[in-house]
Amino acid sequence: MSEAAKQAKTGRLILVVGPSGAGKDSLIEGARTALAGHPRFVFPRRIITRPSDPGSEDHATLSEAEFERQRAAGAFFLDWDAHGLRYALPGSIADELAAGRTVIANVSRAVIAAARAKHAATTVVVVTAPPAVLARRLAARGREDAADVEARLARAADQPSGPGVVTVMNDASLESAVARFLEALKAPAEA
Repeated sequence: MSEAAKQAKTGRLILVVGPSGAGKDSLIEGARTALAGHPRFVFPRRIITRPSDPGSEDHATLSEAEFERQRAAGAFFLDWDAHGLRYALPGSIADELAAGRTVIANVSRAVIAAARAKHAATTVVVVTAPPAVLARRLAARGREDAADVEARLARAADQPSGPGVVTVMNDASLESAVARFLEALKAPAEA
């Protein structure tokens, strides 16, 4: 296969990042529902060293030891540590991208450079909301104390920007935010 044919077949990796409380999981789930039946779009399950919880995202759970064994064996496309947990995206993502599909995944902004090094056709979608909205959402979910909420809000100001980065504001209705998110997923990649 010629290099031009390989490039034409290469899929697009969309990394969804943003502060806690911005609604990343809600937008991803809304997009997954809207795009159900479209084989071009793939939403891989993350792998996390946290037990499944009915109130949180559907993910694959691994023990710390099994996570490390799989990481060492090269089973992951990307992996990172955050908030005392370990996260990964499955290695099968490489096959989806090679087949020309668009892969959408919630990741830490700490892995953006590694993802871009692995796959040039990478777009970063920053999902965000004003600080007051983030604070209200974080308080409502009740997972963190006031100091943790303040720390998360301080980190919220440091988001990626520049070429290959699209920002989706999630500060009104979920339906309007999902519509903006879908536009970002379907838009052609920046050259």
